[in-house]
Amino acid sequence: MRKSASCNAGKTGNFAESLESFADLLPFEKETIMLKKFTATVLCLALIFSCLTGCGHSKNVSSGTDTNKDDFPVTVNNITINNKPTGVAVLSPNVADVILALGYELCLKARSTKCTQNDLAALPVVTADDAYKIKNDGADLVFADSDITQKQRDTMRNAGITVLTISKASSRADMARLYAQVGATIKGKVTGSEKGKTVATGIFESIDDVTRAVPFSSVPATAVYLYDLIGDAATGDTIAGSLVTASGFHNIADDGSNGKYSVDNMLKANPKYIFCIKGLKAQLMSSQQFSKLDAVEQKKVYEMDPSLMTLQGEQMINAVTFMAGTAYPQLLQSTSSSLASPSKPDSSGTPSSTVSTDGLNLDQTLRNGMQNNDVLKMQNRLLKLGYMFVKPSGLFAEGTEQAVKDFQLENGLPATGIADPTTLHKMFDSNAKRREN
Repeated sequence: MRKSASCNAGKTGNFAESLESFADLLPFEKETIMLKKFTATVLCLALIFSCLTGCGHSKNVSSGTDTNKDDFPVTVNNITINNKPTGVAVLSPNVADVILALGYELCLKARSTKCTQNDLAALPVVTADDAYKIKNDGADLVFADSDITQKQRDTMRNAGITVLTISKASSRADMARLYAQVGATIKGKVTGSEKGKTVATGIFESIDDVTRAVPFSSVPATAVYLYDLIGDAATGDTIAGSLVTASGFHNIADDGSNGKYSVDNMLKANPKYIFCIKGLKAQLMSSQQFSKLDAVEQKKVYEMDPSLMTLQGEQMINAVTFMAGTAYPQLLQSTSSSLASPSKPDSSGTPSSTVSTDGLNLDQTLRNGMQNNDVLKMQNRLLKLGYMFVKPSGLFAEGTEQAVKDFQLENGLPATGIADPTTLHKMFDSNAKRREN
C-alpha cells in the first residue's frame, strides 16, 4: 500500500516475521493453528506483491517530489489540471476523509466548517464565497460538493482557482474510482491514481480481515443501521449497508433501496441489534412503536458517530470494528470505548501513569506516509515495547504501520495501523502491554 520501505529486499524477512507474529496476536485465531498460518501467508504474499509493484515509486508521499513527468496534465471529470496543485482547499467532508486516508493532508491549505476531522482542525476555515482568501491561503485547487453554485465557481476561476467536484462512491467497486480521482487530482494520473487504487483496496482488505474474524454462524444475528425513525437506513445497495454485513450481521435492510427502508418492514424483521446516529437512541428506547423490538427490549441499541457511516475514508474500518465488537466483544476488546473516548486507566489494579514522551504531542494522529521527529519518537517507544522490526528512522512506512497494528491488537484497540490519540496515549501508558515473543 505504501512503497517507501517495500523496495528493500533485506527487510522482507523482518516483515514476514512480524506478520507471522501478527497472526499469533489475533485473539480469535488462537484456537486454530491452520488459520494463523493461512493469515500470515496471505499477509506475506500481500507484502511481496507490494514490493514487486511499488519499487518504481519509492519517494515519500509527503516530500513534495513524489510525482513523475507523466503525471500532469491530468483530466478528472472533464476538468484538466496542467500542473501539480500548489495547495488544496477542501470544502467536501468526504473528499477530506479520502485525502487523509491517502496521506496527502500536507497539501491542504484550508477547509470548510463541514470538514470536522481532528487532523484538519488547525487549517483556516473558508467558504465557497471566499475565493480570494482561499487563493491567499496558498490553494489553487478546491474540492467542493455539488451544492457549490455556478457564480461561486466563476469567482474562483477568476481568482485562478480550479474547482472540482468528486462524487461519493456508490459501491465497493466504485471506491477505487473515488480514490483514484482524488489521488490523480493531487499527485497526478500515474502516481496519485495508483496510490488511490491501492489505498482503496487496502481499506477493504482491513474490513475483510474483521469479517473473517467473526465466528461463523449459519444464522447470523440480524441488525440494522438507522439514520432516523421514519425510514432512512443503511440499505443493501449502499456502502453503509455493506459495512453492516461486513460486521458479521444479516442486514435486515438489504432489500431496501437508496437508503430507504420502511418502518413496517423493520418491525416485522425485528432486528437483534440496532445501530444508529448519535441522539437517536433515546428516541428509539422511549418510543412505544418500537418497544417490542428485541434490540430495544434487550438494550442492544448502539449509537455511533455519524461520520463512521457517511464518510468513505479509513473510518469505515472503525465502523466495522465497532459493530462487530458489540456482538463479539471477545474479538476486539475495548473497541467501542476506544472509538468513543480517550483510553481509560488500566483496571488491573496497577496504577497507570504516562511514561516520558520526550515532548511528543499525544493528541495528534500519525499515519503511513509521514516523516518527522514525532514519528521517530513513536517508533522508539514501539521499539522499547518490542513491536518494531525495522530501525527507527522517522519515516512512517510499512514496517511502522505493522508495528502499530500489532500494538493495537495486543492492547485491545482497533487494528487500523493509524496512531490516533487513543493509540498514542495507550502506547505511552506505563501499563502498555509489551510484545511477548
